Amino acid sequence: MSPPSPSPRRSARTEVLAAAVDRASVEGLDGLTMGRLASTVEMSKSGVAGLFGSKAELQVAMLRAASERFQRDVVDAVDAEPGLPRLRQLLHRWLDHIATAYAGGCFFSAAATELDGRPGPARDVLVGLERSWIKALASEVRLAVRLGELPDSTDPDQLAFELFGMLLAANFWNQLLEDAGGLDRARDAIARRLPPTPDVSMPT
Repeated sequence: MSPPSPSPRRSARTEVLAAAVDRASVEGLDGLTMGRLASTVEMSKSGVAGLFGSKAELQVAMLRAASERFQRDVVDAVDAEPGLPRLRQLLHRWLDHIATAYAGGCFFSAAATELDGRPGPARDVLVGLERSWIKALASEVRLAVRLGELPDSTDPDQLAFELFGMLLAANFWNQLLEDAGGLDRARDAIARRLPPTPDVSMPT
C-alpha cells in the first residue's frame, strides 16, 4: 500500500520554503519579506502569510527546512566506513553543500551573521543546529581515536574546532572573496589534518 500523498497545503509550504531559503541566502533572513517571497513564488502576500503566520515563524521554518536538506544531502548521504574515511567524506560533502546548495553560499553562515547578537526563536534554533553538527564532528573524531586511526592524545573538541574553522573559511573565500580556490584549500587542509594513511605517532 503506497503512503498517502501530502496535502496541497503541505506541498505548497514545502515549495515556498525551498524558494525562501534560496532567496534568503542572498538577501538575508530580515531582507526577505513576505511581499518579496510572495512575488518570487507568484502567490498573494496573504497566501504566504497563511502558510507561516508571521515573519518570525517563517524564519524558524526556513532554518528547519535548510537543516533537513543538510541532513539529507550531507549527513545521510555519507556511506564510507566508520572512522577517518567517514569523517573525510562528511567534510567533503559539507564542502560540496557550501559550494552548490544555495545561491548565496552557506545558508547557516549567513544566518549566523544576522542572528548572533539577536536573541529569539530563530537564533535558538540556529544555535541548536550548529551545536549538534559540531558535536557530530567531535563524535566522529572520537571514533577515529578508538579505532587507532588518530593518536590517543587527540583532543576531539579541538580537532572539531579546527575542522569547522576550515569549513567556515572555505565559505568565506568562495562567497565573499569569489575565489573558488578556497574550497580546494579547505580540501588540502583536511587532507593534511586527516592523512589518508593513519599514523598514530603524528603530532596533534
